Amino acid sequence: MIVIGGLVIGALLGAYTAQKRGGRLGDILQYAAVYGILLGLAGMLITIVVHRLVV
Repeated sequence: MIVIGGLVIGALLGAYTAQKRGGRLGDILQYAAVYGILLGLAGMLITIVVHRLVV
């Protein structure tokens, strides 16, 4: 759940950032993809750490 949330929030944050900087459609899509991947990976690491600490 944390990974999916990170992907969605990252994509929205990336698209907002690119749009605020005046980017075109390609820029917006690229920022959304990169931010989504980064926050998805962060969510995966958080999930692994929490699972290791709880179990």
